[in-house]
Amino acid sequence: AGALVTVVDCRRDGGAQAKTGIRVLAGRTIAAARGRNAVQGVLLDDGTALAADCVLVSGGWTPTVHLFSQAKGELAWSDQLAAFAPGEAVDGIGVAGAMAGTVSLSETLASGVSALDAFGSSSSPAPRNTGAEATLGVVSLWPKPKAKGRVWIDYQSDVTAKDVELAARENFVSVEHLKRYTTLGMATDQGKTSNLNGLALLAEITGRAIPEVGTTTYRPPFTPVPFASLAGTRRGSMHAPVRRLPLEANHRAANGVFQEYGGWLRPAFYGSGEAGAAIQEEARRARQSVALFDGSTLGKIDVIGPRAAELVDFMYYNTMSTLKPGHCRYGFMLSENGVVFDDGVLVRLDEHRFIVSCSSSHVAAVHVRLEEWRQDRFGRDAVYIHNATAQYATLTVSGPNARGLVEALDLGAALDDASLPHMAVATGRFAGDEVRIARVSFTGDRSYEISIRADRAEALWERMRQEGRAFDAVLLGLESLMILRAEKGYIVIGKDTDGNIMPHDLGVAGPRTKRTGEYVGRRSLFTEAANRSDRDQLVGLTVRDGEAPLATGAHGVEKSGGRLRSVGFVTSSYHSPTLGRPVALALIERGAARHGETIDVQHLGVVRQATIVAPCAFDPEGSRLHA
Repeated sequence: AGALVTVVDCRRDGGAQAKTGIRVLAGRTIAAARGRNAVQGVLLDDGTALAADCVLVSGGWTPTVHLFSQAKGELAWSDQLAAFAPGEAVDGIGVAGAMAGTVSLSETLASGVSALDAFGSSSSPAPRNTGAEATLGVVSLWPKPKAKGRVWIDYQSDVTAKDVELAARENFVSVEHLKRYTTLGMATDQGKTSNLNGLALLAEITGRAIPEVGTTTYRPPFTPVPFASLAGTRRGSMHAPVRRLPLEANHRAANGVFQEYGGWLRPAFYGSGEAGAAIQEEARRARQSVALFDGSTLGKIDVIGPRAAELVDFMYYNTMSTLKPGHCRYGFMLSENGVVFDDGVLVRLDEHRFIVSCSSSHVAAVHVRLEEWRQDRFGRDAVYIHNATAQYATLTVSGPNARGLVEALDLGAALDDASLPHMAVATGRFAGDEVRIARVSFTGDRSYEISIRADRAEALWERMRQEGRAFDAVLLGLESLMILRAEKGYIVIGKDTDGNIMPHDLGVAGPRTKRTGEYVGRRSLFTEAANRSDRDQLVGLTVRDGEAPLATGAHGVEKSGGRLRSVGFVTSSYHSPTLGRPVALALIERGAARHGETIDVQHLGVVRQATIVAPCAFDPEGSRLHA
């Protein structure tokens, strides 16, 4: 009620028909008998029913003055607009478009020129000729006191005309009191669709003019609020949108079979055959020749500034400020309770610039943590953080023939071990674009991670595949990569760790005992719980020759007081085609001191035996990193 509406009927003869400018003084919508949200039409004051699929209600021509109000600008009433618009000018603030009270295109363009002139612009373009324009006018139609029925004013906060009348009777006649008494114009809407109707009604009730009633100071958000923000986020696939690789189409063309990993849609394996056999074959060939893997999901977060080294030292369990430019270092980030939050490689490009490479599923969380602690300890002039993960694709070449394949790409960078040793970084070029080459491995074999602009990655990927034919290259899916890293004892945070695991449980105790400076989680590493002698620790497990792999999630058990109790569990378990036997990682109570001991492992009522060994089952000397 009290607004101009457009009634749209999309059902008649399959075509849309509309009646615009209908004044509904005391009307109401007619809801469908089945399904409360469906609108059948509008019932007018005189009993006329208009069939409709939806009713569009105008909130008037009120300009979005929120930023002007935040700059302490005073608003002035405009009879022409029937709205409040910016009044006296505020230093440093220019207004244009609807903010300046314009309603036509030519006026809007002219107001933009005027706004620039106010700031001393010397090259203000003349507004173009917009041709003939229809004249526009605004007719005010405010809700009236004592209207029959329920007349809605604020559709978000459910404020009705009777609520405003009650506020006036209770002497809440100040606009500030009216807002707080009725919640009119509060929350995310900030009065966009309701404020003026409520102010006009209060003016009518109290015998004042609308400008005498005035307005509150509008708060952000100053941009339109999507209805989805009010209705909620549970909308099918939009509740948690899947993230996609820049090269998804290329992987699908190569028969990639996709699954979701940490919110990303990624190739699990390649081929149309049986999944288990395809995964084993990829892992076997990767060890024998060379593998191509799309690692674009890895985090690439820039930390830049004169105090960047100080921030990364504070964020990491390891000391990072001693890292030399052009080199990388593996490290842990801890939660404040000392638990391992994420792991990854930190790259130092120069004295004041680092790149945080974090786990694919933790990029957003690590970015938030970096920004949170930056705000707590540094200004932006000291450290600036930028998440560039989506801007770059990272394509990995791994295996005994990795160097030969990368040399064939002709990237213009020296790849010998003296020029580019393991855990070092070089810069090259591909088709005129700069690429970053990092000698980093998640397989235990010689590996190169090549990062390039995401929109230029397709050409590099196809060139890698072309050159790879001479080296019997294989495309590597994520499932086969999991086999390769488990053979080496390389962990996946959240899979091989849980909410209790601290770095010394993973065999990385040096910083805990040697670092003296402060870092996130440090104090929690020295609590009574952190120093328990029976903590779960990372180990490997082997089974007897010819036996099947252990089940992931199976528990190590021992008898205590006549009953079985858990002493840990299997975190990763695979058959290794290279070793010809199963490999497994586990978190076992006091595991680091129990190498060589055989324990019982139970899964679904079946008890088997396994021997505790070191986590690394393949190439423990690390010689293949330089093969």
